[in-house]
Amino acid sequence: MKLEQLPQEFELARPVLQTIEQAGYEAYFVGGSVRDTILGKDIHDVDIATSAYPNEIKGLFKRTVDTGIEHGTVMILDHGTGYETTTFRSESTYTDFRRPDQVTFVRSLEEDLKRRDFTINALAMKEDGAVIDLFDGLTDLQEHRIRAVGDPQERFHEDALRMMRAVRFASQLDFTIEGPTKQAITDHAALLEKIAVERTQVELLKMLQGKKPQRGLQDMLDTGLWQYCPDFASHEVALTELAQRLHQGATSNEAAWTLLATQFKLDTTAIGSFLKHWKTANQTITAVQTATRTAELLLQGDLTAWQLYQCGATLTPVANEVAVTLGAPDRSTQLAHDLAALPIQTKKELAISGGDLMKAGVKPGPQLGAILGDLEYRVVMGELPNENAALVANSTAD
Repeated sequence: MKLEQLPQEFELARPVLQTIEQAGYEAYFVGGSVRDTILGKDIHDVDIATSAYPNEIKGLFKRTVDTGIEHGTVMILDHGTGYETTTFRSESTYTDFRRPDQVTFVRSLEEDLKRRDFTINALAMKEDGAVIDLFDGLTDLQEHRIRAVGDPQERFHEDALRMMRAVRFASQLDFTIEGPTKQAITDHAALLEKIAVERTQVELLKMLQGKKPQRGLQDMLDTGLWQYCPDFASHEVALTELAQRLHQGATSNEAAWTLLATQFKLDTTAIGSFLKHWKTANQTITAVQTATRTAELLLQGDLTAWQLYQCGATLTPVANEVAVTLGAPDRSTQLAHDLAALPIQTKKELAISGGDLMKAGVKPGPQLGAILGDLEYRVVMGELPNENAALVANSTAD
């Protein structure tokens, strides 16, 4: 197979491959960018594999960065763009189920490609668009199939994260995991606990934001992978119900976490614990706690002005998205209208400050904060105008 028209990202990178080839080495585009180009999808990063060793690559280009030289990876900087270029390599055993015990640089493209995870990711492409397919990955692309390169039992024993990558690709591409590969995931599911949570989190979020997330989630349920994700073990029924409802991917990480938290019926404290186990940022935890509370309210009915204000313009669409996924009517138009109609959007817009209250005779302390909170609530609810004089008068009325 030869691609006659290459995306601009490849065209710009062709001189890099040509330079390597003119020096007597082999060089190919590899990985997801080749796969996605064949599928007609947009590409992002362009990765290069070569028979040249790292020191040989560094001798060919003026500007390089050692991004992972111990694993054979050098970043070539060309006209402001960086290209990760990795030497063909073979790998030894994987004692920790995550990383090879030893990496050996080789000159063979076949040796390099046969260590990759799935056939659809083991495609290489010459700079002229000719595709090298040693493991029938093109047929798997055509038939929408995810199949491990070689023995799937070995592939998942080498790197257990590949199991999460399989369900992620099932979701993103709307592909089916073929029988022996799916069975190997079932056989090795428990090895997922050997993987750093941060790495599993990346794959989970991509899966939930994919084109067909119910496919990936159902694969997790079928293979038992779900049992080895932090805090999932007691939520099989909730996950099964979610797989039936999840007809489109979440639009953001916050939406994905809010979906899980709402479906799992987690309260604010439990959300904090759940997301800490997943190693998420504190800012994300706070956002998900807020969005989950609002999603639960939307599942019950409409929001008051105060509830809408507390959620805010950024998180309200997230809460609505989750509520709709879980069976609530879509209120996006009404919520946008109601948000725009709020007297204030944030506390900073309140026409009175703590300083104003102290000038009016309110002493510093908890009472001052309570009065400010009450005025904020009454303005949002339309009980008071957002005018300094009116707010000062009402702050001292009691």
